Amino acid sequence: MGFLLSLVFGFVPMALFAWFLYWLDRYEKEPKLLLGAVFLWGAVVAAGVAFFVNTLLGIGVYLITGSEAATDLATGSLVAPPVEETLKGLAVLLVFWWARREFDSVLDGMVYAGVTALGFAATENTYYIYNYGYLENGLEGLFALVFVRVIMVGWQHPFYTAFIGIGLATARLSRSLWVKVLAPLTGWTLAVMAHSFHNTLASFLSGLSGLAIGALFDWSGWFLMFLVALWAVRRVQRRIQTYLREEVEAGLISPAQYRVACSARAQGMARLRALFSGRYRDTRRFYQLCSELAHKKFQFERFGDEGGNQRIIEQTRARLASLSPRVG
Repeated sequence: MGFLLSLVFGFVPMALFAWFLYWLDRYEKEPKLLLGAVFLWGAVVAAGVAFFVNTLLGIGVYLITGSEAATDLATGSLVAPPVEETLKGLAVLLVFWWARREFDSVLDGMVYAGVTALGFAATENTYYIYNYGYLENGLEGLFALVFVRVIMVGWQHPFYTAFIGIGLATARLSRSLWVKVLAPLTGWTLAVMAHSFHNTLASFLSGLSGLAIGALFDWSGWFLMFLVALWAVRRVQRRIQTYLREEVEAGLISPAQYRVACSARAQGMARLRALFSGRYRDTRRFYQLCSELAHKKFQFERFGDEGGNQRIIEQTRARLASLSPRVG
């Protein structure tokens, strides 16, 4: 019973958080299969390998120092952050390498990084809630750990790993070789530093006052990252506004469809109306393609025919032309 509850409270909230990130990407949804894959990577590969490596290195630190306190501090501040951020970042890097067509904006990098980190957090939360909550203090301890792990620090891992996603997205969208090299390294460094700072702070603070101070630092960082995400959403919207004007002038999409494509709220209303008219699938696909076309036109202008951008643009235009009459 205790393990089942730990599993539920470990995974369900993180899955809901992942859905929020999916919802936040208002204009061009990432493939659910790919998001599910990076979530599982975080939950199984990253969490499993990190547990093994952290434990092994922690034993090494203890053999050298002979001190449990020094081992806990070194493991939390110096070992776990680079190990865990590297393993989580690998999932984002794989998407960056093998699914570049789905890596179109800073927001995409943040979403893939955040969902990977939430998978990692789901497994880690289950472990903490069961071992340090239920096994030590029964149901009371379990719910106390649920409060801490889900409410107090639920967004910690997505916050750290988002820096890696931003770094890789910046490299993806830049023509500078220096940026392509330094941006991912900077993102990884910031992720490790933020992770290490949180763990070090937690090691030295205790009691309710310590929890309050830690929460203040954590929530301030998460709020700032949320503002970055809103800025990234706005950049995507501006890109759509810029690169779809030509399609209106060419008659590919109507002015009304253009206005809907440029507004996440209007798209939501259009999908709702389409749900009752039997055109939901066509409507959802049409506005997804509008966003994809805007991104590909931007990439063609910036990078040329990289990866067959021109062919993709023409194919997308043909699909829009076939869908447009069926979309109000």
